[in-house]
Amino acid sequence: MTATSDNLSMLEAPGINWRRQIRFALVGGLSSAFIALAGMPVGLDGRNIIRPILSMGYLALLWVPFVFASLAGSVVILEGMTERERDAKDLAAGALVGLGSSSGLILLMILIQNFNLRDPLVNWSPQLLNLLSFDRSIGLGMLLWLILGTTLGLLGGAMHVVPGKVRSRILAVALAVFAVSVLETFLTDLLEGFGLEVLTDFVYYKRGGLEVLGAVVVAALTLMIPLMVGSKIKDIKTRVVEMPNEERRRVNLLLLTVCAALMLVLPFFLGKITNELLANVGLFVLLALGLNIVVGLAGILDLGYVAFFAVGGYTTAVLTSPNSPGFSPELPWPVALIVVVVLTGIVGLFIGAPVIRMRGDYLAIVTLGFGEIIRLLFLSDWLSGWFGGAQGITNIPGVDVGIGTVKGTDPRSVFLLVLVFCAIAIYVSWRLEHSRLGRAWMAIREDEDVAEAMGVNTTNTKLMAFVVGAVLASFSGAIFSAKVGSIFPTSFLMLVSIIILVVVIVGGMGNIVGVIVGALVLIGVLGGPKQPGLLQEFSQFKLLIYGALLVWMMLKRPEGLVPNVRRTRELHQEEFLQDAWLKGEIDTDDHEDSP
Repeated sequence: MTATSDNLSMLEAPGINWRRQIRFALVGGLSSAFIALAGMPVGLDGRNIIRPILSMGYLALLWVPFVFASLAGSVVILEGMTERERDAKDLAAGALVGLGSSSGLILLMILIQNFNLRDPLVNWSPQLLNLLSFDRSIGLGMLLWLILGTTLGLLGGAMHVVPGKVRSRILAVALAVFAVSVLETFLTDLLEGFGLEVLTDFVYYKRGGLEVLGAVVVAALTLMIPLMVGSKIKDIKTRVVEMPNEERRRVNLLLLTVCAALMLVLPFFLGKITNELLANVGLFVLLALGLNIVVGLAGILDLGYVAFFAVGGYTTAVLTSPNSPGFSPELPWPVALIVVVVLTGIVGLFIGAPVIRMRGDYLAIVTLGFGEIIRLLFLSDWLSGWFGGAQGITNIPGVDVGIGTVKGTDPRSVFLLVLVFCAIAIYVSWRLEHSRLGRAWMAIREDEDVAEAMGVNTTNTKLMAFVVGAVLASFSGAIFSAKVGSIFPTSFLMLVSIIILVVVIVGGMGNIVGVIVGALVLIGVLGGPKQPGLLQEFSQFKLLIYGALLVWMMLKRPEGLVPNVRRTRELHQEEFLQDAWLKGEIDTDDHEDSP
């Protein structure tokens, strides 16, 4: 009886770990001070979320106590464990974390007022002090931060006390209001295209941000829509899942056709700015789909992927531009594209052959070196007679499609062209993933030695991944050169490879939908290396956000926003085995006795 009670007590979730709460409070305080000294509050204060209540600058600080208090109170409940009862202690713990998070800003205000450290810290300024004090006295500003931090921390702790449905509704409202505010440019452009300017004038302030009444309407709709159609959507989903394979395939094909038709019609209701933004997102989707095959399916960490993008762009420029210095055949773009695909495939073989037997960090470093070598060759004086050196190649013509010419001055046509090639890349990726070659790639990713022992020719299979990834990247390079009209070595920095890799990781490696979602979230909202996103105010902070997001994803959700089922099982194999052991599905004695 005693042994049984001891076993049950081991499976009970532990109580509040106050050391953990204090640790999160200290980290929250340091994070708040770091964000303030990084210049985000002052730099983003001009962007309204809800006017005149909340700006992006203050939101950059206010999320810290809420999120850190919520994270500090979260406990991983393994299979077989029982979650403890949540009570007022969780609220007190959240308030403690929120108080610690705001204390970092209070200490920073005291230091800014009494010391001048602007020489090493450029954002150590009176503007920051005024923002932190809410343009009031220092004492009142400190008091307000104490109240705000404690209240937000209390709310973060309350996320574990309230029922799950209430918690999900609160988070849905907050995310909906934030998303509608961030997507202001896109939604305004779309509604004006349909002649619904009245709605935008009602919801948005004319200088940016949601009106208070508009935020209330968005919150109300977020709460009402699931109540009205939530059960119907669940019923439809259940009915589709229970359909026979043939019927389900027809339904999926119908949904895919509807989505494709909407994407083709959408550009005609959008303005130039939004079409330009979507065209940039499409180019990165093309690049990410190619890298997803190399990294997500085959497990080859390629940090020099931008080399294939550069080869596609420069080959198109040389073959189509009359200003190409060494060789200028001025071929039509479709003919040049065939040469681009062949040449880029050869370059993929050339780069892949010497490094194909390497693994892990060595492979990443060597591919990084090859990427830089390609860029420096295009930049060098030695090949400037062919590629123009630092001056690049200009006067690249647009794409003649018979009924018109696709060029950068018409973002709508560029987006439609990118959409066609994205559809081709998605279809190719999907067919390859479910083919014998795709299964071989995934086997190599999981365990190369086992795959080779099972008869997979790992050398040829990995080379095929390089070639296919290179060809998809060449599509993006060819469209990019025709879109911009000129091409320079500075367009192909190593940073492009890193950002494409971040898109694949954040979206979900090995998942086509995840890659598209990653490009929409990162490139569409934050922007690319030199391409603006919806939040243009984040231009100087985008690399900081990319890095922080990548670290968080690797620690908390390594499978990505839209995970691949097989990839998720690989990454969480230890948790699955632990759950199976607790359920009694694994006999440890048998495993110990097995040879």
